[in-house]
Amino acid sequence: MAAGNPPAAGRTALVVGGGISGLIAARELAQAGFRTTLLEATDAWGGCVGRHEVAGLTLDSGAESFATRSSAVADLAAELGLAGNIVAPHPGGAWVQLPDGPRELPKTGVLGIPANPWDPEVRRSLGLRGSLRASLDKFLPTSVGTTADVSSVSALVRARMGRRVLERLVEPVVGGVHSADPGLLDVDMVAPGLRAGITRHGSLAAAVAAQRKGSGAQGPGAQGSAAKAGSAVAGLTGGMHTLVAALVADLRRRGVELVPGTRADGAAHTPGGWRIAARGETYDADVLVIALDGPSAVGLLEDAVPALAGHRPGPGPEVKLVTLVVDLPELDARPRGTGILVAPQSAGIRAKALTHATAKWDWLAAEAGPGRHVLRLSYGRRDSSAPAGQAPAAGPDAALLDIALQDASALLTVPVKAENLVGWDVVSWAGALPFAAVGHRQRVADVRRICSGSAGLLMVGGWLAGNGLAAVVADTRKQVRAFLQ
Repeated sequence: MAAGNPPAAGRTALVVGGGISGLIAARELAQAGFRTTLLEATDAWGGCVGRHEVAGLTLDSGAESFATRSSAVADLAAELGLAGNIVAPHPGGAWVQLPDGPRELPKTGVLGIPANPWDPEVRRSLGLRGSLRASLDKFLPTSVGTTADVSSVSALVRARMGRRVLERLVEPVVGGVHSADPGLLDVDMVAPGLRAGITRHGSLAAAVAAQRKGSGAQGPGAQGSAAKAGSAVAGLTGGMHTLVAALVADLRRRGVELVPGTRADGAAHTPGGWRIAARGETYDADVLVIALDGPSAVGLLEDAVPALAGHRPGPGPEVKLVTLVVDLPELDARPRGTGILVAPQSAGIRAKALTHATAKWDWLAAEAGPGRHVLRLSYGRRDSSAPAGQAPAAGPDAALLDIALQDASALLTVPVKAENLVGWDVVSWAGALPFAAVGHRQRVADVRRICSGSAGLLMVGGWLAGNGLAAVVADTRKQVRAFLQ
């Protein structure tokens, strides 16, 4: 175990935050022999991997798939008895809405960056001039885009491949995945190793190809280079929220004390370890794991660990997810495959992405029944001109419903009207999505170094690991296991 961490027998651990990171951290600690307590501010477990009921269907209210670039999520699912429930999406592929119309989303691989600018699908999106400019990447010195200490996604892509790759491929993908302008995101945080790959392989396209090759074929959904765009993911029959249910059941079997509806108000060192104050109660433990969003985590600890002051990240963007359940047999034809990402320059459309969930997941189509479809439209993107946390579609849910119906009709080319609705819901994720601003990678390193200097303290979570279940699961397990060595 790390210095200052004696063997676990008879020791106690306290985890603050019941999202995926907190649940996994509690499981790792319980497996190591700690008597573990888990505090969660709300009455629901799983954080962004939530569930809701719409028109009699139990649906994911947040994450509905996981990247198959690693086996992290699949391994966890297997440990929880869910290996047989891992499913690939329907192979229809995804689309991108561009200012001049929809296109099939090219098989790009990393943040929308093409591995081959002359791939027919890429050329259809970029045009001849765009593909010509992008192909200059292989002739540029490897120093272009790689020498600065930090770089945004936009700066790297624009320097090596040009404006059309940025606007027509990268902005829609990054907006759909990270809910942010690529000009605001640290490329080393959202695509680790990509800049180093340019130096190693000679170009950005070659670095993308190497990452695709190195991270492909990790279970269902990773069909290799011939796969449609958007297919390098997998899900679980019944929804990703079933992973949370299995984790919670596993923790209960291991004797973990689960305390929902209990928000931590303060943290302090004690002679024996750590103390958390929450709703007038105090909780003491030898080991403290903070598994909250970045602003909340640093805010909770900065009095007890003064060196953390000044390292609080900005809030993530407010994202609103509008779920529509409609009776509309015209959608049986999957007019836009499994869904469509939206380029910010597309006039008249406010959604950043639409997932045609019943076209993407065969199990959900069977559950919904003939002619009934589930559509998920997401709103809210951090732009360089927008204040922190602002959602472009903020407003009453009823108004957002009207916008979603208009956007769905435009994106799917099938009129989606109020009379087609069987049920609908709006879920708001205020600041829950990690925001990896330029320089964030260094902030993460600093925060982890500071926490390592406080005996018995560990911080985990998506804001440290990076966006997506695969990153969060892998990083949380790695950090807790290293902490316990």
